[in-house]
Amino acid sequence: MAETPPKTSSSGSGARPPIRIAAGTPGSRPERRMPPISQLRGRPLGRILIKMGKVTRTQVGEALEIQKQKSGPIGQILVELGYVDDNDVRVALAAQFGMEPISLGKIDVPKEIVALLPAQVAHTYKIIPVDYDPNAKLMTIALDDPANFRATDDLKTLMGGEIKACLTTPEEMATALDRYYPEDAPESINDLINELSGDEDLSKFEGRGESIDLEELKELADSNPIKKLLNLVLLQAIRDKASDIHFEPFENDYKMRYRIDGVLYEMVPPKRHIAMAISSRIKVMSNLNIAERRMPQDGRIELTVGGNPVDLRISVLPTMFGESVVMRVLDRGNVSLDLNQIGMRDDDLNTFRQLIHKPNGIVINTGPTGSGKTTTLYSALNELNTVDVKILTAEDPVEYDIDGLVQCQINTDLGLTFSKCLRSFLRQDPDIILVGEIRDLETAQIAVQASLTGHLVFTTLHTNDAPSTIARLVDLGLEPFLVTATIEAIVAQRLVRRICANCTEEFHPSEDMLMELELRPEDVHGRTFMYGKGCDYCNNTGYKGRMGLFEIMTLNDDIREMIMQRGSTNVLRRAARKYGMRTLREAGLLAIYEGTTTLEEVAKETLVEEV
Repeated sequence: MAETPPKTSSSGSGARPPIRIAAGTPGSRPERRMPPISQLRGRPLGRILIKMGKVTRTQVGEALEIQKQKSGPIGQILVELGYVDDNDVRVALAAQFGMEPISLGKIDVPKEIVALLPAQVAHTYKIIPVDYDPNAKLMTIALDDPANFRATDDLKTLMGGEIKACLTTPEEMATALDRYYPEDAPESINDLINELSGDEDLSKFEGRGESIDLEELKELADSNPIKKLLNLVLLQAIRDKASDIHFEPFENDYKMRYRIDGVLYEMVPPKRHIAMAISSRIKVMSNLNIAERRMPQDGRIELTVGGNPVDLRISVLPTMFGESVVMRVLDRGNVSLDLNQIGMRDDDLNTFRQLIHKPNGIVINTGPTGSGKTTTLYSALNELNTVDVKILTAEDPVEYDIDGLVQCQINTDLGLTFSKCLRSFLRQDPDIILVGEIRDLETAQIAVQASLTGHLVFTTLHTNDAPSTIARLVDLGLEPFLVTATIEAIVAQRLVRRICANCTEEFHPSEDMLMELELRPEDVHGRTFMYGKGCDYCNNTGYKGRMGLFEIMTLNDDIREMIMQRGSTNVLRRAARKYGMRTLREAGLLAIYEGTTTLEEVAKETLVEEV
């Protein structure tokens, strides 16, 4: 077959012999010489199979007739007819995308090429690097699925430069992964940090501080050890279900930390002088201004890891000792936007479902940053998202893209605020509106106006619990009669860590531990308490995952009358409890008694109710 091999690197002691592309279909011998890929790229699949000598025009015509009757991919129809096998279709699809076939069993990939990718990247995306041209910044990779185009897109982001893909068989891919990236010898972050410490190109920046010009910054961002370290940190964070990754420069050291289940864990710190290299690489990946080091910047990186779309929200903040970078990990595949899965108790869930199906009014979700408010409201919208309902959202930022929702990104730099966005929403004929957050009186007034004109409005607010939300709205300047006329309910929530199911054990709490929740031994007589002793599954923390605690305050006539009379938060809290509201602390105690969380978690996340 007359195909051009990929370009090869000429770096090192001498030029390496070119990588030889396998002639014909991997694993089988074609009936005729396969035409050059350039003649097959973009052609219909049936036409490609004909040119490969796998089928005749008559057979393709027969498959097309069947396709007209029952639809379906023509490749699958040809397989069902027995004219081709799955491997023939794979090679034809690869040719359609412009991928050449390659036999990994017939080549020996040099160690310096293998070292370009961390083992975790190779296993996650099922790819093998086979060649690299540093001048053209072109990496040639082998993959075993022609539809795995996300791997090439993500590698462009992770590695920079261009990616050329070739097709191999699943059997050869599995063998090559075992050969070049054995599972029993995974590359660790510690190994890469040691490699960075001895890197001569990076060590010349030690002690330079901020005196680095733009060309040197680009050189730093393009360093292969930095790329490898950052890629490994990202993949490990996603694998460990971290919500945030922190890169923090200090006067004498540099910290890397993950936030998992709401708690920060520190990794082995790299040398201080690579801080600028890491921040520059992240800026390149997120299309930020690499030369701007005085102003905060925000960006975004989109990846697909393990078949799940992952968004990374980037925040770069200038500090005294360099740029602090935080990457917020939004793993859509790890979030279930289902009301049945968010952790509400059955009675709370029934109450909440009644609220979100009201024709109009305002439902407020309150709690601190990272307490799951967005997930709860998205789950409600997901349930309400039917073809006969128009839903508009104003968010900062838009965290999850949902088909059927019209989502608007707030941009205060351009003057697109919540209030301005809301004002336009009312002219878009919506049924349901989500306002990301009520931050000022103007936004609150327009939300009230939307409710009074027949819309159901969901929004969030930052308060300690449900009853104190009323005082917060009045403090903003909203009249009590408008509060009582529009607000249907307030949902407060917190997230507490769940005890690891793999290492849970019973224990008897001391009086001091009980006192943290204002409990006495006689209050918990006969109760069972559990804790996690720590195991490999939970990284010896005793916790795995988180669960929600909810407090739902619905407004009835009596509570509305108290609001009109400007009753205090304590008065409103007593009235709400009288009418059935379960407080966050009470919800936490139920979770403790059920053995799903611990005394420490509930004491940390909930307040003592004042009476």
